[in-house]
Amino acid sequence: MTDSEKKIQLRNYKMLATGLFILMAITFVIMTYVQKTNPTHWVGYIRAFSEAAMVGALADWFAVTALFHHPMGIKIPHTNLIERSKEKIGDNLGNFVVDNFLAPENIRPYILKLKISGFVGEWIGKEKNQNLFVNEASNMALDILLKLDDKEVVDFVSRKLQEMTGNIKVNKFLGNGLEYLIEKNDHQQLMTNLSGQIKNYILENQQMVEERVEKESYFFVPKSVDRRISEKIVSGLSHYFEEIEQDANHPLRKEITSKLLVFADEIKTEVKWENEFKTIKNEFLNADKLNEYAADIWFSIKETLKTELMEENSGLKKYILKNLNELSTNLQNDEGLQKKIDHWIRVTAYKYILKNTKEAGNLISSTVGNWEGKELSRKLELEVGKDLQFIRINGTIVGGLVGLIIYSIAQFL
Repeated sequence: MTDSEKKIQLRNYKMLATGLFILMAITFVIMTYVQKTNPTHWVGYIRAFSEAAMVGALADWFAVTALFHHPMGIKIPHTNLIERSKEKIGDNLGNFVVDNFLAPENIRPYILKLKISGFVGEWIGKEKNQNLFVNEASNMALDILLKLDDKEVVDFVSRKLQEMTGNIKVNKFLGNGLEYLIEKNDHQQLMTNLSGQIKNYILENQQMVEERVEKESYFFVPKSVDRRISEKIVSGLSHYFEEIEQDANHPLRKEITSKLLVFADEIKTEVKWENEFKTIKNEFLNADKLNEYAADIWFSIKETLKTELMEENSGLKKYILKNLNELSTNLQNDEGLQKKIDHWIRVTAYKYILKNTKEAGNLISSTVGNWEGKELSRKLELEVGKDLQFIRINGTIVGGLVGLIIYSIAQFL
């Protein structure tokens, strides 16, 4: 119901209560006149009823009016109570809500009934909701992406890169990395692959070996001998590297591993390596270079994201839809996951509500306290004024009945 409708309703009930008072006043005047001209026994009863009804109506009119206004504009003490006591009303209302609605024993039963996971899973499982979520999320992300200041982002990325690289000692980083690879035996795979490639290279280039042998051979040595020598060289080398490739414990592997460890230690400890890598770092990771790298990184990411967010069936959107389907299935069918999520939501909601009960009370108190007194009176009168007019009506009727009873007892006695 709108405020205008409430105003009309309140006015109608005020007219009804006032009309009843006027009726009693007219009745009292008529009965007083009749009693003087024709003192009939029954006239006194009606006169007593109407007289007491007027008193009751006036008393209740004063009581109801005093809540919201000064009766007849006269500033009588303890009237216009709503406007004068709005701060106290706000405090009492806030305390009432906190004590009766936000108390732990009142909140707990409702919190325990919360089952969000199943509802969310069912909602996400619907295709139209998935498309709505993906489209809205994409539009929001695209809007944020386009509003970002490119220079600020590049400067931010550049600063972070400088912070990351400023204190890095490249020699220690590489030395530790090499030691880590050796400890994990990852270098063995590299030696296996490298041995196989060298073996294949030798076998595939046997003709080149023959040509080299002939070139370096003496003129009097027959070509058949040179060819035989080259075959032996190719065969020997290929078999040697095949042994390295197939034997994980080959002596050469152990020797290379040992030398790599020594080299890793040298990189970490020797000053010449530290200075060498510092020079390289300063050349490739100076402020200008980092700013250039940051710009390349940002614009590449930005263009990729723009494309993914704008295309209808982009890989990113398909990936999100796939994960939404999986999430929906898990939320609807995995009871363990449901219990975990619902328990977390309940505990979080319970703690949050209890933590902020005081703030809720303060919000109600300050909101009511900040209203203008007249506005508060107007709002409350529109809400409860109609019911309060029944107090006036009841006061008129009850007052009349009480007056009639008193008059009747007096006549009887």
